Amino acid sequence: QVQLVESGGGLVQAGGSLRLSCAASGRTFGRSTMSWFRQAAGKEREFVAAIIWSSAITHYADSVKGRFTISRDGAKNTVYLQMNSLKPEDTAVYFCAADSARGVIATIPSAMDYWGKGTPVTVSS
Repeated sequence: QVQLVESGGGLVQAGGSLRLSCAASGRTFGRSTMSWFRQAAGKEREFVAAIIWSSAITHYADSVKGRFTISRDGAKNTVYLQMNSLKPEDTAVYFCAADSARGVIATIPSAMDYWGKGTPVTVSS
């Protein structure tokens, strides 16, 4: 059974940093793309960042480019999202997601096959 478990969310002041983790289990993700999405209250889920596991090619939403960094640790089967210079508009529940084995960047939620339950991030002004 595939499981994606996020951790690392919390409350931080504007300008601060957080690192989210997504521990993956239940299958190998060597051919997958791992992604982070977020959903703010009353809004649709939106793409944040993605990494192709095999090549480490990354892609970011314009709103986080230059502030967030996605990375992966093969030995730990874990994906990270380092978030710096946080803004109040980054407040949302952050979800880890993965495709089954397509290994391409996709920015729409319907392209993902597996989801974590999310971890909340609140940025105060």
